[in-house]
Amino acid sequence: MSEVPAVDLTATSAFVAAMRFEVADADGSRVTGSVELGPDQHTPWGVVHGGVYCSVVESAASIGASLAVRDRGQFAVGVNNNTDFVRPMTSGRLEVAAEPVQQGRTLQLWQVVLTRADDGKLVARGQVRLQNVPLPGA
Repeated sequence: MSEVPAVDLTATSAFVAAMRFEVADADGSRVTGSVELGPDQHTPWGVVHGGVYCSVVESAASIGASLAVRDRGQFAVGVNNNTDFVRPMTSGRLEVAAEPVQQGRTLQLWQVVLTRADDGKLVARGQVRLQNVPLPGA
């Protein structure tokens, strides 16, 4: 097999930067981090848009799942994201924790929880089904 291309997990697009999700630790069995929430992510009604939670869930699961298969010359792409919104927020810091439920040869299932940093209460939870696909150039 050819050398596995390097992937810079710190590289961000404008979209990823707007999420404000910062990865603290990541490997193929767990991803942790945090996200700062505020007015830039609000709906017209003044609460954080649910799409932010979906995007953080998808990002955390994709990072972990991709790291799990990187040595095989693969990365993981989400094929289904199911995120539940438990309580609204207007601002503050969320802790993010993602872990695999199942990791197979072609598919993975990851669970992600978003909790308030100040009191540990659940804000959103999601699970993402991902497909393992070849890395470009691998």
